[in-house]
Amino acid sequence: MLNGLNAVLATIPSPDRGVWFLGPLPLRAYALCIIAGIIVAIWWGERRWVERGGIKGDVTDIAVWAVPFGLVGGRLYHVITDNQKYFGPGKNPLTALEIWNGGLGIWGAIALGAVGAWIGCRRKGIPLPAMADALAPGIVVAQAIGRLGNYFNQELYGGDTTLPWGLEIYRRVTPEGREDALAGVAIDHTPIQVVHPTFLYELLWNLGVALLIVWADRKFRLGHGRVFALYVAGYTAGRFWIELMRTDEATLILGTRVNVFVSALVFLGAVAYFIIARSRGEREDIAASRATDTPVGEATGEPVVDAGDAKDQKDSPESVKPE
Repeated sequence: MLNGLNAVLATIPSPDRGVWFLGPLPLRAYALCIIAGIIVAIWWGERRWVERGGIKGDVTDIAVWAVPFGLVGGRLYHVITDNQKYFGPGKNPLTALEIWNGGLGIWGAIALGAVGAWIGCRRKGIPLPAMADALAPGIVVAQAIGRLGNYFNQELYGGDTTLPWGLEIYRRVTPEGREDALAGVAIDHTPIQVVHPTFLYELLWNLGVALLIVWADRKFRLGHGRVFALYVAGYTAGRFWIELMRTDEATLILGTRVNVFVSALVFLGAVAYFIIARSRGEREDIAASRATDTPVGEATGEPVVDAGDAKDQKDSPESVKPE
C-alpha cells in the first residue's frame, strides 16, 4: 500500500483538459503557449539586437514577416510528414487546417520562417546571419514554451515507464461522451498509462541549449550566423535521441521515424556551417555597417539631397545670392 502511494506521488499528473471556454470562445493551451513563445522570442531578440548595435524595433518588423511564414511552414511540414492523419479512406482533409489542435513541424517553421526573415531583412538592409544570431536564444526558448502545449494536449510522449518522473495519461471525453484527448476532459485522475514525458525532456534540453549558445556567444563573440548554427546543432542533437523515445504515430523510413533522419542531416549541416563561417572573421559590427550604409541626414531626420539635386540647386536662380 505504501509503495503504491509513493509511486503515485512520484509521477507527474497531466492537466485534466487542454481547452477552456469563455462562452463560445475556446481558449486552447497549445495556442496560448505558441503565442507566449513568440512574444518571448521577439522580446529577447530585440534586446540582443540592440546590444549588438542594431536599432530597436527592427526585430518586431522582421517578425511581421518571419512569424506568419514560420507558422505556415511548420504546419506544411507536419501535414506532409504525417499525411496519413489527414488523407485517405475515412479522413477529412480539411482537418489539416486545424492548427489549433496541435501539429507544427519545427523544421518547416525554421525553413519557411527564415524565408520570411530574409524578406524582412532585405527590405530593411539588414544582414540575415546577424539577425539570426540575435534571435537564436529566444527561438529555442520559444520552442521550450511551446512544448508545454503538448503537455496540456497529452501528446508527444514516450513508452511506459516506472521512473519517478513518469507522466500520467488520463482518459478524456467530450460532453457528448466521445473520447478525445485534445478537446475532452478527464473523467477522473486514474492514469491509463504512465509514460516517458518526452516533451519535458525536449523542453529541458532546449533551455540547456539556450544557456549554451548565450555563454558561447559572450565568450567567443560569435557572428556571421554561427550562434544560429550552434543552436541548430544543439537542438538537433537532443531531438535525435528524444525522437527515438517517442511512441506517437509518425512516418517511418526503414522502420525509423523520419525526424530521426532529418535531425541527423540538419545537425551535420549546422556543424559544417559553424566551422566554415569561422573564416569570415570577427562578429559583424552592426552599428558601424549601419553608419556606413545610412545616407547623410537620415539619422537626423533632415531630407537627403543627392549630388545631382545639389548641383541643380546651386545653379538655380533662387540659389544665387546678390553680391
